[in-house]
Amino acid sequence: MTELHYLTATEMARLLRAREVSAVELLEAHLARVEQVNPAVNAIVTLVAERALDEAKAADAAGPKGPLHGVPVAHKDLADTANIRTTYGSPLFADHVPAKDDLLVERLRKAGAITVGKTNTPEFGTGSHTVNEVFGATRNPYDLSRSAGGSSGGAAAALATGMVPLADGSDMGGSLRNPASFCNVVGLRPTPGRVPDISDTAAWYTLAVSGPMARSVEDLELMLSVMSGFDPRSPYSIKEPFAPDPETSVKGLRVAFSPDLGGLPVDPETAAVTASAVTVFERLGARVEQVDLDLSDADDAFRIYRAWYYALSFGDLQGLGANTAWNVEQGRKVTGADLARAEKLRSGLYQRMAAFFDTYDVLIAPVSQVPPFPVERPYVDEINGVKLPDYLSWMRSAYWISVLHAPAASVPAGFTSAGLPVGVQIVGRPFADARVLRVARAFEQATGYGTRRPGL
Repeated sequence: MTELHYLTATEMARLLRAREVSAVELLEAHLARVEQVNPAVNAIVTLVAERALDEAKAADAAGPKGPLHGVPVAHKDLADTANIRTTYGSPLFADHVPAKDDLLVERLRKAGAITVGKTNTPEFGTGSHTVNEVFGATRNPYDLSRSAGGSSGGAAAALATGMVPLADGSDMGGSLRNPASFCNVVGLRPTPGRVPDISDTAAWYTLAVSGPMARSVEDLELMLSVMSGFDPRSPYSIKEPFAPDPETSVKGLRVAFSPDLGGLPVDPETAAVTASAVTVFERLGARVEQVDLDLSDADDAFRIYRAWYYALSFGDLQGLGANTAWNVEQGRKVTGADLARAEKLRSGLYQRMAAFFDTYDVLIAPVSQVPPFPVERPYVDEINGVKLPDYLSWMRSAYWISVLHAPAASVPAGFTSAGLPVGVQIVGRPFADARVLRVARAFEQATGYGTRRPGL
């Protein structure tokens, strides 16, 4: 029988509604798991056990209300949580306690979820390796000498080890997808506006999104249905509520496969695992075609917009870490001509990909260009003998997709010879989040890679 903390969130919610398990019993199982494994992986950095226990008792007394009634959840340390320390992974905010919840936290709590604590992130989510000066590094549950990815690495490691069944993440250049791939869990970068973000600084910025992370696609769909929905304070918020695609088959769907998105260096074992997804989809009846897809225009567009955003958001702060400070400095160099070039490149890409998705239903590609790397390394500086110019370059297979305004899921796709997880990236037409998750669900159920647990 599956241990209580490794049940799906969907099954936990069913048991809670049927009163076959109490919210207190479920929470205590997760807190015991946190005590058992968190010292090794360092995923949950602020634990609110007493508060969570009080909320679980109240939930049991009140009875079921909301689709996540009594289900434990953890929030990334970039999301504001009322009366719970939120550091953004920065020494500048080491003792910061917000007065109110971010919208996604508010929605999860309103749906009945119980906050267990905050998950680790690099400073302001900068980079895809979760390490900071406040809490240190989060380690990969499948090999403690390896990175858990980032910047939602704490969320991914907490999910993989059964500390929580659901966790929110955020993604600008792969910050949700890379750690999902590294830790053998699932994550969705939704279409921008699917999960509204409220900002009084960069309200129109669409490269950064919030999204759900879990151990099963069904749980992603459950969580996304709660997190999504219109809010007038977000100028590009999607009005239609998210609903899962009731279709389960992928038979007849047109699947494009790009092994390198136009010439990116990819680690051989990562490439082999990703390519194995083709056989799975063919077996499921999809029509798979390898495509010669060049997304290199996304590089300039992403870097310009990202740099501009960092200067806008963090340019007034003193004492930033090296990665954040580098991004701010790059942003100060951005000119009006740069922004014009970025907008033109992104617009051209959007229209070319609109035509592409008239031919294909989804695109499959590598999530990350490498498997989990040693935790002591700040970033990957070489792939297949190709030297990389800076700490961003190894994340291009993820951040090129970010420019497309498209939903993209990371789903477990297998393991390297050393037992390190590798995910496959499933990308769809903008606003087709339900179709992406339908394809992800079919792949997950056909392979079962996500059920392989770390040995902790």
